[in-house]
Amino acid sequence: MPEKPSILIVDDDPLHLQLYGMIVEKAGFRGLPMLVAYGGLKFPEADQVDAVLMDYRLGPYMTAVDASRQIKERYPAAPVLLLSDLYDAPADTAPFIHGFVRKGSPEKLIAALRALTP
Repeated sequence: MPEKPSILIVDDDPLHLQLYGMIVEKAGFRGLPMLVAYGGLKFPEADQVDAVLMDYRLGPYMTAVDASRQIKERYPAAPVLLLSDLYDAPADTAPFIHGFVRKGSPEKLIAALRALTP
């Protein structure tokens, strides 16, 4: 049986990590939560990440652009899907993201992740 595509889920809210983890797991992906907190990013032990699902607003500790740079250093081939309650992807994230989905539509989120993963 083929291995499930792994999705790195990046957020500053533990409840959002849990919620999006359940959504991606139910859709057949393997969710890898990464909490953004004081002290920066703590990457999971996973060697491979097939895609990244990242919230735009990461709290007072880090911007989405800063997080994207660090994620790209660690997982250069992984496409980044930005998740936000904004209507469009902010211009500052354009060099780092491969897609944008507004919060509140799990169907669109899963469709976008499927389009970005093998």
